[in-house]
Amino acid sequence: MYILGINAYHGGASACLIKDGQLIAAVEEERFERIKYWAGFPVSAIIYCLKEAGISVQEVEHIGISRDPNANILRKAQYAIKNGPSPRLLLDRLRNRHVVGNIATVLCDYLNVNRGDIKANFHNIEHHRAHMASAFFVSPYENAAILSVDGMGDFTSTMWGSANGNKISVSGAIHFPHSIGILYTAVSQWLGFRQYGDEGKVMGLAPFGEPHYVDKLRKIVRIQSDKTFEVDQSYLRYQAEGGTMSWAGGKPKIGRLYSDKFLRMFGDSRQPNETLTSYHEDVAASLQVITEELEFALLEKLYEETGYDCLCMAGGVALNSVFNGKVLPNTNFTDIYIQPAASDSGTAMGVCYYIYHQLLDFPRTYNMSHAYTGPQFSNGYVESVLKRRNLGYSTLDTPELAKETAGLVEEGNVIGWFQGRMEWGPRALGNRSIIADPRRSTTQQLLNSRIKNRESFRPFAPAILEEYTGDYFDQSYPDPFMLKVYGVLPEKQEIIPAVTHVDGSGRLQTVSKDVSPTYYELINAFYERTGVPVVLNTSFNENEPIVCTPEEAIDCFMRTKMDVLVVGNYLVKK
Repeated sequence: MYILGINAYHGGASACLIKDGQLIAAVEEERFERIKYWAGFPVSAIIYCLKEAGISVQEVEHIGISRDPNANILRKAQYAIKNGPSPRLLLDRLRNRHVVGNIATVLCDYLNVNRGDIKANFHNIEHHRAHMASAFFVSPYENAAILSVDGMGDFTSTMWGSANGNKISVSGAIHFPHSIGILYTAVSQWLGFRQYGDEGKVMGLAPFGEPHYVDKLRKIVRIQSDKTFEVDQSYLRYQAEGGTMSWAGGKPKIGRLYSDKFLRMFGDSRQPNETLTSYHEDVAASLQVITEELEFALLEKLYEETGYDCLCMAGGVALNSVFNGKVLPNTNFTDIYIQPAASDSGTAMGVCYYIYHQLLDFPRTYNMSHAYTGPQFSNGYVESVLKRRNLGYSTLDTPELAKETAGLVEEGNVIGWFQGRMEWGPRALGNRSIIADPRRSTTQQLLNSRIKNRESFRPFAPAILEEYTGDYFDQSYPDPFMLKVYGVLPEKQEIIPAVTHVDGSGRLQTVSKDVSPTYYELINAFYERTGVPVVLNTSFNENEPIVCTPEEAIDCFMRTKMDVLVVGNYLVKK
């Protein structure tokens, strides 16, 4: 049985295909369209998933989308009556509702097939239920508490509950307009980070500041007696459900979310090109603190309600790796699972498993232990591209490749590393990565200014052989998906300065031989040469989506100041 899941008309449009409960393929549309967080209909992602399975859409038995126009419909109507959105925005919402509710017609139009030829049953799965399904159903746990937190989806910002076996039970939710995600986005906009997805930059900025303005933020968002929260709407501005997101040309955009009252409290907003001051850093630090306070309250409530030791998290706020790294040391939970595409793109996978388990009642058989679910390219194809581009190259078997690359990293070279299937989610995890020496203090500045062309304060990630995690960090709990920040042990900070953030932390990826054998071999070869089982890892891109194809890898390599490109078993030097 094939099930196709879709996230469309929302940030991070994506598709996922499973067969009899096993994941066949999952990918974000941005990797094909080359527009970050692309938010239209993911036709290329769907075509890829079908091609990977070797089937046509006519062979799919169930198709779902992670939007349900009928979810919370009474709440939506009451809000519309009370607040009276403009006729234009109301028309936009009605058009969006029509498209989302007629996904069968839209799919057939894009794939150029007749509706009568599609045998699949179509499903609209509520946004946060898809998030929750994406977190639990692919986790290794038999039962768990589940928390989903993001900006907004289907008029809900937060949902929580529990799961046992192959069923999820929702026990509570927080609805529009109260949202941690929207508040975080609003403050990010005020700080001058106004592109969709810029919230991660603010998380990286926060350690430079001191949380002097938490009390001001507590006037905006308040924890309630039941450990939920409410946002004072006078500090924010909304023109439609979930803010003012649009996706003209596929690029998601959100209008200004902070109000004039917010400006009176915090002062004029920073323009994107203005210098960051200590005040901006302190506001970012305060935002991180209040976010953690709100989430810790929710987790305390969740543990009290469920009593489960295992926690699954999803939603865009689940990408806040600083908070994620604090969960186990500061709560009663003993295990945590966050799948690699925790934000909206991951709802495509959640749709598949919600249908398979929750609706069809099939038992669970799949655990997502790696993120390598995207396109891959044969050595033969890679070699043909290199020849077509007139690039000289060396051909090496995998052990030689790992040793040669490790030596080049040790010498200070920056490596574009392209292997196997592309990663699912926003993190490069050793298949579409840029690799460098973490021991060189100048590496961070070099990468930010000469290769990534991004803000100088943004940190880079340490990828470490899993068995050495406790030797370098203050926690040893594995994180193969780079979704937690741990403290770098004080005696190790001077050894790996390029991946140690200003506060002595690092957003690590633990690498195991079973899950990522080629990547493990590279890091191990570097360890054998240097005694350091860590490399610097950042995504293979330059202000664009992570590269998908060998051609895109070559283009990025040639226009930046990377020194070496490794694609498959081929090594190219400039």
